[in-house]
Amino acid sequence: MYLYQPSSGYAYNSDSIFLYDFISTFKPKGSILDVGCGVGILSLLLSRDFKIETSIVDKQEIMLKYAKHNYQINNLKVKSTLNDFSNFCEEEKFDYVISNPPFYDQNVTQSQNEHLNIARYAQHLPIEIFIAKVKKVLKPRGRFIFCYDAKQVDKLLHSLIKNKINPEEIRFVHSKIDRDSKLVMIAARMNSKSMMKVLAPLIVFNKQSNYNTEAQKAFDKAGTNSIKGDY
Repeated sequence: MYLYQPSSGYAYNSDSIFLYDFISTFKPKGSILDVGCGVGILSLLLSRDFKIETSIVDKQEIMLKYAKHNYQINNLKVKSTLNDFSNFCEEEKFDYVISNPPFYDQNVTQSQNEHLNIARYAQHLPIEIFIAKVKKVLKPRGRFIFCYDAKQVDKLLHSLIKNKINPEEIRFVHSKIDRDSKLVMIAARMNSKSMMKVLAPLIVFNKQSNYNTEAQKAFDKAGTNSIKGDY
């Protein structure tokens, strides 16, 4: 699969690949909304692999242009909306809401690049506002699957439970087996009463700094070819 992305500034990373692989285990069907879609990689891969009706939303016009172009060159259909997710229309409900949202803490040193700043930092879509809005666009048994900063997992779980989007599966990602986790992937479901399952961690690299088998399989399954270019 070919994907165009900016020659400088925002570019997708391994987080989206691992999240795509995680979402794939649920064999999604029906309607999907990709929040903060960027160049569209997450929902593009899922649209390629599963029979789904895909919608995307992003607040940056340039990112939405890349995403729409990527859908077009890969012969996939998509409904796109240019908007801040906090203002997204609530009339349409979705079976799945998926997202690799901005989650870096606003108190760290921030990029001065506007597009990078919006894509990375949580003040552009705070947790409480984000999850409360997801509740309003999910179907009664809809799933919300996303990744986030592992250090903020307490806030995530509190906000999900408060909004009755029950976390059913959680998986931490570690760069190496002896390193702290920096990324967590969570699958939650509206009105679920299931107990949360904490999955075995995903360890990305071995001691020789080569990809472990599972991580490499995720990249192989994604099969992306990136092309740098500017509008």
